[in-house]
Amino acid sequence: MTNPQEMPPAPALPRRLICSRCGTEFGCDLSGNCWCAEETARLPMPVKGEDCLCRACLRKAAADAVSWGGQA
Repeated sequence: MTNPQEMPPAPALPRRLICSRCGTEFGCDLSGNCWCAEETARLPMPVKGEDCLCRACLRKAAADAVSWGGQA
């Protein structure tokens, strides 16, 4: 049997999330390489009662924040 201390760590799998706004399932890579890090929009998260948003809802929330005079 192989010594467990000699085995390389298993790669972290993206966690599966459900968008708080639309219910779409999407992945979040906790290693810091998540798709949302590539987005130019930056919103304060989480909004009360919400978790992460899918790409489409994040972009819509950012556009809505800009149209209401907020910053995204």
